[in-house]
Amino acid sequence: MKKYLKMVSVFSLITITTACQKFVDYNPHDSYQVTALDYLQTESDYRTMEVSAYTPLQWINQVVPIGDIASDNAVTGGESASDVLDLQQIDDYTTNPVNGTLAGIWQYAYEGINRANYLTQYKATNPAGTAVNFAGKDAMYGEVYFLRAYYYFTLVKMFGDVPLFIDKRLDPSSSGKLTRAAKSAVYAQIEADLNNAISVLPTVQLQQGRITKYAAQALLGKIYLYEKKYDQAATMLQNVINANAFVLVSDFASIFLATGENGPESVFEIQYTNTSPYYQWSNVLQGQGNYAVQQCGVRNINGNSPMPYAAGWSTNLPTQNLAAAYSAGDQRKAVTVLDIEAYKAANPSYNISYQLAPYKNTGLYNQKYLPRKGETSGQQELNYLNNFRTIRYADVLLMAAEAYNKSSSPNDTKAQQYLNQVRRRAFQVSDASHDVTSTGTTLYAAILIERRLELAMEGERFFDLVRTGQAATVLAGTFKAGKNEVFPIPQQEIAISGLTQNPGY
Repeated sequence: MKKYLKMVSVFSLITITTACQKFVDYNPHDSYQVTALDYLQTESDYRTMEVSAYTPLQWINQVVPIGDIASDNAVTGGESASDVLDLQQIDDYTTNPVNGTLAGIWQYAYEGINRANYLTQYKATNPAGTAVNFAGKDAMYGEVYFLRAYYYFTLVKMFGDVPLFIDKRLDPSSSGKLTRAAKSAVYAQIEADLNNAISVLPTVQLQQGRITKYAAQALLGKIYLYEKKYDQAATMLQNVINANAFVLVSDFASIFLATGENGPESVFEIQYTNTSPYYQWSNVLQGQGNYAVQQCGVRNINGNSPMPYAAGWSTNLPTQNLAAAYSAGDQRKAVTVLDIEAYKAANPSYNISYQLAPYKNTGLYNQKYLPRKGETSGQQELNYLNNFRTIRYADVLLMAAEAYNKSSSPNDTKAQQYLNQVRRRAFQVSDASHDVTSTGTTLYAAILIERRLELAMEGERFFDLVRTGQAATVLAGTFKAGKNEVFPIPQQEIAISGLTQNPGY
């Protein structure tokens, strides 16, 4: 929230100088000071501010590794038990409220909300009280509503009840006055924002990465699943399917290559760039680049061209349990987990050398987001431009399958249809040889297994286990029911705002 705290200090200065004008005739512009009245004067100002509301999406990238590390899909790995300690605690279920990674997610998500709220606060008129109207303004605000919904969804699935505000951005006067809204109230606001977005967003955007109506419908369908509103989820997700705007690409591996970004299966991707040649370690508002990519790379890997991989830090390592879950012939296994020893043996001409992960070594690496040569710039290890494939069409199909199976009037025929579309792509077949024909609870179990296999290492597994009530069973021995469904509220928020803590922390 650093940027907006700076803006607040400016607003405070405006108040002070206004009060003193009866003594001194002073205009802040005489000192080249920017005031609140200088913002949002033109269409360009609004659109620039809108882009800034997208930016924090990049900074909450650690939600993705957490979604697998907190589950049976991955371990933290790294150099030692103290390397990336925040993630080690999440992996070991020893997390406490003083966790920098969790504090960052909280801060970055609320930074995004602040930026969205600034725009919605001045939708009708700008800070000077003037209406700034332009073609496409309503559609632009659809993107803003989606972004605010996405940030709140990130917070509510991570922390449960969280402070909810939509009328304006936070300022210093809010310190000590915040309270946590019930999760149901946060979800209600997310639904409202997404419905507002759906009503004005276009189905196609000229610029890749911008949010479309289909992205908003898909996210709302996911929200309904989290709320167990299965009938509404089925209807909403069917809208995306009926649009015929997306297809499952035949080559699963191609999705995660640079050439596969924003492809025909992409419903919503978080965009990354690396025009800035560094990652701002010490800055609250971080720089460009997908830091999570560097994390999962093989340590000190090197080899002859055309060996494609670049070195990383050996964190977020897939488990042998995940690898064993794939059936023979499932092309997704090789795309999801890289067995580095097998890869070296299969490519002797590369003359590969590397260091196995010193801590919690599984022998496997996250192939989907493994760092590759030529996909970064400047400070090489810190600003990879790999997009996160946040909602893929396969996810939409599997969510729809789940919704139809769990609806008040189940439609297992449709559930099977959508599940088996994903499975036929996985096994590269057009016949029914790998189709699931079960119904009821057995079909439901098959759908959830398929979600694990299809979306592994994409940050969904832990949250799926929690929302479906499987976490205590699947993660037996580590996960504590009544506590670990959510993470602790950051201690700094407890101290500054007086928020209550989640049970057990």
